[in-house]
Amino acid sequence: MKTRAITGFFFIIVMLGSLLLGQFVFGIFYLVLSLFCLWEYFGLIKQTGIKPGIESGLFNAACIFGVFTLAAYDDSKLYHQLLFLLPVTLSAIFIQELFKKSNSPFHNIAYTYLGLILTIVPFTFFHALAYVTGIFNFHFPMAFLLMLWANDTGAYLVGSKLGRIKLFERHSPKKTWEGFIGGIIITAGAAILISTYFTELTWQQWVWIGVLISTFGTMGDLVESMFKRSINVKDSGGILPGHGGLLDRFDGLLMAAPIVYAYLYFVTNA
Repeated sequence: MKTRAITGFFFIIVMLGSLLLGQFVFGIFYLVLSLFCLWEYFGLIKQTGIKPGIESGLFNAACIFGVFTLAAYDDSKLYHQLLFLLPVTLSAIFIQELFKKSNSPFHNIAYTYLGLILTIVPFTFFHALAYVTGIFNFHFPMAFLLMLWANDTGAYLVGSKLGRIKLFERHSPKKTWEGFIGGIIITAGAAILISTYFTELTWQQWVWIGVLISTFGTMGDLVESMFKRSINVKDSGGILPGHGGLLDRFDGLLMAAPIVYAYLYFVTNA
């Protein structure tokens, strides 16, 4: 428990620091973090006997995150044109497989693409939260993280004390409906508190974002649990002592970040 607490403390400091040190540190940090998550994913997949295209996968991950990051920094025609080069770089995943001896080449290709969708695309949307108003604003990604952590903490505390009815027992035996509802309520409370400091949105809009984070964050957690059970592993890695791997810490972000960005972009017109 002590190791878990120490790791969690420094984890929060690093995450918040990456937001407060400016847009360049923010972009580079989440590029590196997303690449490590993809590397962790590839390591898990290799345990099943599948051989994903690690080199082409990491190369395309950097290209996808990099191009969208540049487009967020500067909304110029040049950076938007670079988006049309991505189909060219993505073809490397197919081409790499031509040079490998494998009985199931399209399994390797499919799981390589799945890694990009599962890890890189969500982090790209999370990074884009800081630019949803057109200029860099750390309030949105910071509020997202604070509410994500509030949901995790609330769901754990309420679920451990009052949890009775299982949510998805075959995927995550410890999760309960009581914990899920408790997480939503505590996240909504955190959203109201956030609204007093981050005034870009109304308190009602922040609460709706909190509900989305709680709902889809929990779904992301369940999907990652389903993934780990399908390959018979407990933790996605051991990089965070007492917490497991990076995918274990960011499973809630993987589904929630694109949904929250869509809400901000289409509904609130932030």
